Amino acid sequence: MATTKLFNVFGTSKLNGEYKVRFANDVMRIKVLAKHGHEDITLVDLETPTTKYEGIKAIALMPEFANASAQAAITEYLTEKAPKAAKAAPKAAPAVAKKAPKAAKAAVVSEDAPF
Repeated sequence: MATTKLFNVFGTSKLNGEYKVRFANDVMRIKVLAKHGHEDITLVDLETPTTKYEGIKAIALMPEFANASAQAAITEYLTEKAPKAAKAAPKAAPAVAKKAPKAAKAAVVSEDAPF
């Protein structure tokens, strides 16, 4: 994952008819979400701080998030953010034999040549 931030509070909310997962460090985030027009706000405070992905995996099993809308938002997040398999090291381009630079034509020294 791109970030290693830890959060205590995880949940879902609905804004403009679309459910999304939410993260915070304080349950008081409910006030901010409500102020900005979010509905059906459900946040839970986990015992230990955790990463976004692990926190969302934890709430997926909670009864508070058993409804279809919340499960759809959770599943969408987990699918999009699933850890990718470690990328294999890029294959090195095949080595191309480099030709030796053309040697400057050496002056042929002849014993009979005049100076």
